Amino acid sequence: MSVRVDEYTLGVEEEYQVVDPETRELRSQGGWVIERARDEAGDGDVAAELMESQVEAVSSVCRTLAEVRAEVSRLRRVVIRAAGDKGRIVAASTHPFSHWREQVVTPKERYRVLIEAYQQLAQEQLVFGFHVHVGVKDRESAVRVINRLRVWLAPLLALSANSPFWLGEDSGYASYRTQVWGRFPVSGPPGFFESRAEHDALVEALVRTKTVEDATKIYWDARLPEKTETIEVRVADVCPTVDEAVMVAGLSRALVRSCFERDGREEPYPAARPELLRAAHWRASRYGLEGEMIDVEEERVVPAGYEIQKLLDFARPALEELGDWDEVSGIVRETLERGNGATRQRAVYRRTGRLEDVVDMLVAETARGT
Repeated sequence: MSVRVDEYTLGVEEEYQVVDPETRELRSQGGWVIERARDEAGDGDVAAELMESQVEAVSSVCRTLAEVRAEVSRLRRVVIRAAGDKGRIVAASTHPFSHWREQVVTPKERYRVLIEAYQQLAQEQLVFGFHVHVGVKDRESAVRVINRLRVWLAPLLALSANSPFWLGEDSGYASYRTQVWGRFPVSGPPGFFESRAEHDALVEALVRTKTVEDATKIYWDARLPEKTETIEVRVADVCPTVDEAVMVAGLSRALVRSCFERDGREEPYPAARPELLRAAHWRASRYGLEGEMIDVEEERVVPAGYEIQKLLDFARPALEELGDWDEVSGIVRETLERGNGATRQRAVYRRTGRLEDVVDMLVAETARGT
């Protein structure tokens, strides 16, 4: 059942904020930025999102982590250049103080339907996502891979957490995006499925009962996309630095590969209860790397460093086979030492007392390495 290394392709989607250079408020200039950026986007893509203050950058298909780094750097550079004097670009999953009531919804039918269906819940979705696609062509195996992957999603969230502020206040969460996004009826940790047929039957039931308009609006933290032969890992916050984006992409691919190969050997794994998984995601969202995490396999709370080391140990054989161990483990160690994006945002605010300075820090980190 083994798959050649070059079949574990990678694709990355990042959603950026467009902020005013003077006020640091979100600015509804996404359409203008996208129009200018698309000429330079090349094989990747720059697209609209729900709010006009958002810009989504989609990488081309990558086969190595070096290609991912080059694509993320290039797309950030393209969008930053396109914004020019009209805006600054921020990679973070919430804006520190802009209000959702002041945002302009992008005039597209998809978003009109979303607002009509979910009303204020959708209007409040002033959050920004980071998604990693890992190529797995066998859809039956992909379902079993997600079953195994579920227990590793919370540590990924903790490493990437980068949304502590909401509407001008410290939310008390490292990833408040997780709480805002998690209100949708089909978000959060994926369920356990015995087969592809069981997975597809549930998706069909969700569409038939008008819970979602179509399968593309199922927003689980790891899912099977409708249009690509990939597993999409959606649990992470947008990372402020290119290094951290590369880290999450590399870990996502290594976890998928590790789960796939263990599935081929029929190794046992915890069929975790959904209640425990949701609790693990909540704790990762609440504390990030600065508190205890839930080890779903051991069913106990453990120090964050312990759980992140366990994640690395699980993924290490795949990371080494892919040639990614030194780079990814090094960035993980650095993140544990200096803190994730949420920790660094709070450090700036404690030092200056100005959320505008937090935005400036994020602008600088977003551009670093591009």
